[in-house]
Amino acid sequence: MSHRARPEHGARFPLHVVLRTARGIASLRHPRIFTAVRAAIEAASSRFGMRVVHFSVQGDHIHLIVEAADKLSLTRGMQGLMVRIARAVNRAVGRSGKVFDDHYFARELRTPAEVRRAVRYVLDNAMLHAGASPRTDPCASSVPLVAPRTWLLSVGWLRSRAGPLPVSEWSAFEDGGESGTPAAETSSRTMVSRQIPLLRCG
Repeated sequence: MSHRARPEHGARFPLHVVLRTARGIASLRHPRIFTAVRAAIEAASSRFGMRVVHFSVQGDHIHLIVEAADKLSLTRGMQGLMVRIARAVNRAVGRSGKVFDDHYFARELRTPAEVRRAVRYVLDNAMLHAGASPRTDPCASSVPLVAPRTWLLSVGWLRSRAGPLPVSEWSAFEDGGESGTPAAETSSRTMVSRQIPLLRCG
């Protein structure tokens, strides 16, 4: 955890959280490791007053969109999640020892625009960094792990016009045109991955 005191947290605001692995840890996107990481995230998706709604796993870090009742819930939830993931990674690769850096990054998302940009950044992270054409990431959540409770993460971000939606949220996909604004923005989370190619997770 961070050695600096974390600010107070208001339950109505979702957070963008980033976990970075320690030096020497194999890629978290390796199929065997990712399977273990995903299971650990799902198992800890609603504990201690913290809820993991979205995630994406990159080679040396994990992005999360979470909700937490307060600062203590965030701290306890993240501690439990990091322990679960670390044990899962070590079991998957047959090692022991430290998996994550000593602290995690967490930022409150206070407006619909901030939430929309953060959710898109998390779910489309691999695509954005690879400069790839629109495609979904099998190492990211395609639907929420748990139903969001905050207005910002359940309704507000879908109403915002601050940039495109994540690819997995598109209700239609057209090559060559301006993309990311679906014909009908609803919270039904209708997936269209069959129409959009997948990134490689590994």
